[in-house]
Amino acid sequence: MKKEIIISGFGGQGVLSMGKILAYSGLMEDKEVTWMPAYGPEQRGGTCNVTVIVSDDRVSSPILSKYDVAIVLNQPSLDKFEPRIKPGGILIYDGFGVINPPKRKDIEVYRVNAMDKAAEMKNSKVFNMIVLGGLLQVCPVVTLNGLEKALYKTLPERHHGLIPLNMEAVVEGQKIIEKQ
Repeated sequence: MKKEIIISGFGGQGVLSMGKILAYSGLMEDKEVTWMPAYGPEQRGGTCNVTVIVSDDRVSSPILSKYDVAIVLNQPSLDKFEPRIKPGGILIYDGFGVINPPKRKDIEVYRVNAMDKAAEMKNSKVFNMIVLGGLLQVCPVVTLNGLEKALYKTLPERHHGLIPLNMEAVVEGQKIIEKQ
């Protein structure tokens, strides 16, 4: 198994955190991983992205031009990365952040209304974990157990009390993702 994933959205949406948690989840399960963030002065408010590769075998290069999976959280990210998904690949988008839905017919397209669910859960900070749950539902590159271990590894100890809420958000994301 090898999945080449791009996650993209506005700075502040938890894009880089989501990628880091996904990469650490792979490490917790003894997989080979790469995590390559891309951001600059646009970190807060501009578009940023992170490439994550999770594989059973060694990863030759973290630099990709095509992806198996794209998670896009805003319209500029959809416009940029929809053409770069491999035929037969997966596109996951947040219904709140994307105005013009994806057009390709040779990929699987999923919508996750993570912003709405985060508001329902009364915590906007779990938005990215809801999206991550959607990913794991349609493309289980790591297990929930590995993900929980990764949260303990990546979050500062003072935030470990929030891990149950984060895991609840992941489960909610698994429930609400819908094929388009």
